Amino acid sequence: MNLLLAEVAQAAQRLAEAGVPSPRFDAEELAAYVHGVKRGQLHSVADGEFDARYWEAVARREAREPLQHITGRAFFRYLELQVGPGVFVPRPETESVVGWAIDAVRAMDVAEPVVVDLCTGSGAIALALAQEVPRSRVHAVELSEQALEWARKNVAGSKVDLRAGDALSAFPDLNGQVDLVVSNPPYIPLRERPLVAPEARDHDPELALFSGEDGLDAIRGIERTAHRLLRPGGVVVIEHADSQGGQVPWIFHEDAGWADAADHPDLNNRPRFTTARKAVP
Repeated sequence: MNLLLAEVAQAAQRLAEAGVPSPRFDAEELAAYVHGVKRGQLHSVADGEFDARYWEAVARREAREPLQHITGRAFFRYLELQVGPGVFVPRPETESVVGWAIDAVRAMDVAEPVVVDLCTGSGAIALALAQEVPRSRVHAVELSEQALEWARKNVAGSKVDLRAGDALSAFPDLNGQVDLVVSNPPYIPLRERPLVAPEARDHDPELALFSGEDGLDAIRGIERTAHRLLRPGGVVVIEHADSQGGQVPWIFHEDAGWADAADHPDLNNRPRFTTARKAVP
């Protein structure tokens, strides 16, 4: 075993003792980042090339600073995104939400499907849709100025129409013209703040995490925004906590102008997102 691999093993132990959920992966990812290689190439780093800054990075992760803040990058589907303080770090569970949305847009018999991403954060969802469904026209909105700066960096050079503003009043120019609305809004109940992992509670912006006593305030508002934006037959896809499975479909009820509201599981088979179709008169 070379020096770096030995140090990675020690780092993984330290991270495990600190309660980091994926200590080995994080130790390897930090080593790869500091040494400018891929994780699968760590064995190629010669002993004389070991960089002591590795232990500085490990100490930051040990203190439960998000891995993505240390490396400055987050991976989402086929994207590598720039992230850091002030923006919500995209999570793997959201990939199943976007996968469903992409399949739905691809199946639409529309030449240029119009997609709106509400509460875009880093721009991950909007950019994934624009990249994987090139014929779509993707619009995104973000309220936080700090998050918006990260989103601008990520969507630069893409065709995503990124705007600053409140998701609840955004895109009046698109009323009744949108084919799909997608959102990963804040949905953690305020009462659950003490239960949130330190990486999120202490580093993700509160605006992206918490939403009222039951966590559903933002989703209730987005339901009305989605209904305003969508054409008849258009679809909404909205992420929620696994503990809210069964609750969110009731927000998209028939009396509010919706049809086919249903929950869907994430990659771990936990209820993760709701879809509904705007009723056709």
